[in-house]
Amino acid sequence: MKNRKVKLMQGNEACVEGALAAGMKFYAGYPITPSTEIAEICAQKLPQIGGKFIQMEDEIAGMAATIGGSLAGLKSMTATSGPGFSLKQENIGYAALAEIPCVIIDVQRAGPSTGLPTAPSQGDIMQAKWGTHGDHPVIALSPTSVRETFDLTIKAFNLAEKYRTPVFLMLDEIVGHMREKIEIPAEDEIEVIDRLKPEVGDTNYMAYRPVEGGLVPPMAAFGEGFSFHVTGLMHDEFGFPTNDAEVSDNLLRRIMKKIDVNVNDIIMYEEEQVEDADLIVLAYGGTARSARSAVKKARELGLKVGLFKALTIWPSPEKRVKELISNTKKILVPELNLGQYVLEVERIVAGQAEVSHLGKVNGEAITPEEILTKIREVL
Repeated sequence: MKNRKVKLMQGNEACVEGALAAGMKFYAGYPITPSTEIAEICAQKLPQIGGKFIQMEDEIAGMAATIGGSLAGLKSMTATSGPGFSLKQENIGYAALAEIPCVIIDVQRAGPSTGLPTAPSQGDIMQAKWGTHGDHPVIALSPTSVRETFDLTIKAFNLAEKYRTPVFLMLDEIVGHMREKIEIPAEDEIEVIDRLKPEVGDTNYMAYRPVEGGLVPPMAAFGEGFSFHVTGLMHDEFGFPTNDAEVSDNLLRRIMKKIDVNVNDIIMYEEEQVEDADLIVLAYGGTARSARSAVKKARELGLKVGLFKALTIWPSPEKRVKELISNTKKILVPELNLGQYVLEVERIVAGQAEVSHLGKVNGEAITPEEILTKIREVL
């Protein structure tokens, strides 16, 4: 306990501290509100620990450089907001198919286009799932507090390294810019996972051949003495492009399966008072803070309402939501958009529960009072 530090910290600052604790040594990006503090702090702190910071000419190049840093063996991260997130999508697809671990921070702001640059939003939720084209693995986490931002940034790096895949951390402006007192865990309390490496001198190494019985191949870094090829085309186990239908099918199914079969390791959520709830508020990110307050007020009024807070939004906590609707037949999804994650909830419950939505897109946070009013309306 004596090695823990207590600090007043901003969400974006906690993101950088979590990344450094996870072993980040490379950051590439382009400043954009409301994520700019992440780049600024990385520029200050990475050189102090032998890491590298580079500001690229645009968001596309920022994502490309992040991929390059990871291929060179460094844990790599970039940060952006909505318009930049859109620009990164082609290279995110490249990272997914080429199985390049990296972390992409999206501090969401109101859109579309340049929208309201300093106002909160949760409008990129479906872009995180479907932003790049084709079928591809997706892991996206969403913190609610400054401390969760620290913890989930570490988790994002661990998942990226473990499963050789890009991972999204979906903040919103509320969480990115709020300041809270947090207790930073001691170094020996933090779990850090590094990518699986091939054995030194392995003359049979192939960059896309999983170890026996597994789905994730070991990953050598450029310059470590291993020969391999990296491409955004469908490729064989060595990495060379292929048009072979069976090889292409096996590759795509494997990179999807490595997430699907490990969903229990990836999914994170928290619950409050769901056991006897007539209605469950399902929320994520900054909106979950208002949802918690609304649920507390509802209980004080004698309304049986519970809270389900999704920390992993992709893959969605499908199994648990299906379990909850065996006892609860009403779900309310408040979010800072006109209806995104609610569509996933509706898909999951498949008509077995009544799903209501509370959306807000004027650049202001959803208040507890607004959620409470909606609870009364749908109960």
